[in-house]
Amino acid sequence: MKVVILAGGLGTRISEETALRPKPMVEIGGKPVLWHIMQIYAAHGLTEFVVCCGYRGYMIKEYFANYFLHNSDITVDLSTNALEVHERHTPPWKVTLIDTGQDTMTGGRLKRVRQFIGDEDFCFTYGDGVGDVDISAAIRYHKSHGKLATVTASQPPGRFGALKIEDDKVLSFKEKPVDESGWINAGFFVLSPKVIDYIADDSTVWEQEPIEQLAQQDNLRVHFHRGFWQPMDTLRDKTNLEALWQDGKAPWKKWD
Repeated sequence: MKVVILAGGLGTRISEETALRPKPMVEIGGKPVLWHIMQIYAAHGLTEFVVCCGYRGYMIKEYFANYFLHNSDITVDLSTNALEVHERHTPPWKVTLIDTGQDTMTGGRLKRVRQFIGDEDFCFTYGDGVGDVDISAAIRYHKSHGKLATVTASQPPGRFGALKIEDDKVLSFKEKPVDESGWINAGFFVLSPKVIDYIADDSTVWEQEPIEQLAQQDNLRVHFHRGFWQPMDTLRDKTNLEALWQDGKAPWKKWD
């Protein structure tokens, strides 16, 4: 099963980082968040990726084009221009990097890579969110219900402490509890290629008309994820994710 990753947006809410590089290339622990997402999938045996590039996409292409060189021990003979590889530290991934346009919307980017997906079901997610999502369980569930689309839903932690109040008396206080009022789209979709027929053109936002139509036609199911999930939307998010990684407490790290 292939994995399609959106990596073309501007990332304006974290402009401190994205002024110079695409959002999926912002680093956690010295590695791009895109690399972390790929590792999440690879831990479940999915190693073939299609990356939808856009804003500063050349940086993503350069990263993977030089990945083998940067992660191997080598000897370079400058007199003959010969390169000898001693030990390589590269994963067995196949990465297809496609320019899907500077201003293309999320649905349009997916439509542009249609020819690289094939005729089998595939995974689809955003290039800025990490979590300890059970990808294998999501795929099994998707295959079991027979609908065209499965979305992973998460309940993010609240931004503020919650007070339970009676008159002027505080009955309880919870620091940033999970928002139990609703589930949100966490990405990590499992999809049939037929969903691409719901996308009109470059201006189509995946989360609007296509998803709404799939839901109305009873072709959308949800995989509930009750574990850790965090998008990297702001510099504060990046700082929090970096702290988890540096403390050895990154819940999304399920690989050796």
